Amino acid sequence: MRPTSEDELSELVAGATGPLHVRGGGTRSMARAGPGEVLETGGLTGIALHEPGALTLVAKAGTPIAEIEAALEAEGQRLAFEPMDHRGLLGTAGEPTIGGAVAANVSGPRRIQTGACRDFLLGVRFVDGTGAVVKNGGRVMKNVTGYDLVKLMAGSRGTLGVLTEVALKVLPSPETQGTLVLHGLSDAEAVAAMARGLGSPFEVTGAAHLPGRGETCLRIEGFADSVCYRLGRLADLFAGHEITRETDPDAVAARWRGIRDVAEFHGKPGDVWCLSVKPGDAPEIAARAGADEVLFDWGGGRIWARMPEGSDLRAHLGAFAGHATLVRGSEAALSALPVFQPEPAPVAALSAGLRRRFDPRGVLNPGLMG
Repeated sequence: MRPTSEDELSELVAGATGPLHVRGGGTRSMARAGPGEVLETGGLTGIALHEPGALTLVAKAGTPIAEIEAALEAEGQRLAFEPMDHRGLLGTAGEPTIGGAVAANVSGPRRIQTGACRDFLLGVRFVDGTGAVVKNGGRVMKNVTGYDLVKLMAGSRGTLGVLTEVALKVLPSPETQGTLVLHGLSDAEAVAAMARGLGSPFEVTGAAHLPGRGETCLRIEGFADSVCYRLGRLADLFAGHEITRETDPDAVAARWRGIRDVAEFHGKPGDVWCLSVKPGDAPEIAARAGADEVLFDWGGGRIWARMPEGSDLRAHLGAFAGHATLVRGSEAALSALPVFQPEPAPVAALSAGLRRRFDPRGVLNPGLMG
């Protein structure tokens, strides 16, 4: 099913007699789909409003991110939350959509400085599990008393409603960018270095560590003179280390696209897990994981781990402060393991209550998030 209007989508959901598997561009399929019909939002396309002076954009949920980025680039603007493109990691096709990015709260390396996707979300329109159209936040959108649905929908992955339109805050694009690369650091040394860079006054917008390359990367963005000055001052912080300054904007952009999309793991076998942890815990947790390969982002707050196929990373780690998501897994792994970290009982009860409120029949992506 591929509706082309909000009204048509509303009718389809209201008339559903079984499970609906909500899909945007089909690029982030992480879980095994059970029985039911696929409901695609790719027919809901188009930029409804772009006011460059107000740093505001409104788009239908099925609009390709590439289309939005092109429109913003023409005005010297960008999606500051840097949404990841999962296709290389997951081996999927299709086009990433803005609704899919919002539904999964997809946020890239810049999250540590500017915030996540949900922090740029001004308003939403969606169809709930009964077929009702709900509007919350943003321009000319009425509030639903008692719920901040703008934040709630970001990361709900279609389990509370099917997004039809999103309103976003956008930001100006920087004039240029540069990367300071430190070479040969251990994981513990790299996390300490990233913390030092992020704690400096030089406005680091990306902090990642690639152990396989022996590289620890700190990104600076802004006006050319300022970037040059801040890179120099940042380098002074790490006097005595082997460092490289990367200042070609295209090379810097390519490097951070690779970090954003976990390009190090593309085309390599095994299951891929994403862990959210306290940065200070990252080296010890990464060592305990026993992964074939890891990548640290968000200053160590996010660990990407490539594991042997079928590995239950959660069981292997035991209790830890954070959560682990199975992003890419074999059929056996996806059949045996939950994609998302099981929630503590009080949180699970709240989540179940929200799903009953917005999807009382349980037709939207049933079982995906508990």
